[in-house]
Amino acid sequence: MKIHPPHEASLWPLHQETPIGEQLIGGKTLLDLQTQITSGLAHANLLENAWIAPEDWSLLVQAPTPAVLKSTCGNVLAWTGDDLPDLQTAVVHASDASFLIRYPWEFLSLNEQIVSSLTQSQHTGNVSPAAHINGYITVGEGTNILPGVVIEGNVVFGKNCKIGPNCYFRGSTTIGDGCHIGQAVEIKNSIIGHNTSIGHLSYVGDSVVGNNVNFGAGTITSNFRHDGRNHHSMVREKLIDTGRRKFGTIIGDNVHTGIHTSIYPGRKLGPNTSTRPGDIIQRDLV
Repeated sequence: MKIHPPHEASLWPLHQETPIGEQLIGGKTLLDLQTQITSGLAHANLLENAWIAPEDWSLLVQAPTPAVLKSTCGNVLAWTGDDLPDLQTAVVHASDASFLIRYPWEFLSLNEQIVSSLTQSQHTGNVSPAAHINGYITVGEGTNILPGVVIEGNVVFGKNCKIGPNCYFRGSTTIGDGCHIGQAVEIKNSIIGHNTSIGHLSYVGDSVVGNNVNFGAGTITSNFRHDGRNHHSMVREKLIDTGRRKFGTIIGDNVHTGIHTSIYPGRKLGPNTSTRPGDIIQRDLV
């Protein structure tokens, strides 16, 4: 399989200096997932920011070569044969489960797809008998799930994390390696990158948080509009409809928030930025 550069992607503030394939999804990288799904066809071509569901990959494998796989939006995802498919190439139409990842919030859709599909728990870490779990969880080596932790839904925890006491996880959530999620923290349907600390009294909903991020106590992300409409986010000076009624924030690597920071829905914090105590983030922070 040959990986090609991303197409039509604007993923700021994620992956400014690292490949998109390194994005954490369900305890693996995007590239790991792509490689796992697309094995078995050496002459395949895949865009770096494409996600292809297993059933759609099978359709492309079975099609005559050359063939191109397109999403329901008409975006090229992958192809067989020559590097550049032409107008004579057979077109295979993918399902809604396959799509081009163009914006950072679309990692949430993929994470939901992967984590919600878990069918069993795997514990190589330590889970307290005083934790309440209603769903399937993966617990990496060296990770401790402390008393009072409540989990509703499927959650993937990386290695060497300290989780709890008394925190709450909902939806399909991924926690990276070396993280600390602490007292009275609620995380819902989010991706938390490696070595990130959300230690006290915080809420993170429908958000993607990068690596080496530190949340000051009481940092809150808002993820729902009062009118219930889809959230919009600014991309290259254009307001883009995210297609999501629930959407919190996108936070780059090495961000530090001051205590009691409040973040409006759909706002983004760039890498290495910081907030002061009590800040209200109404616009993207560069």
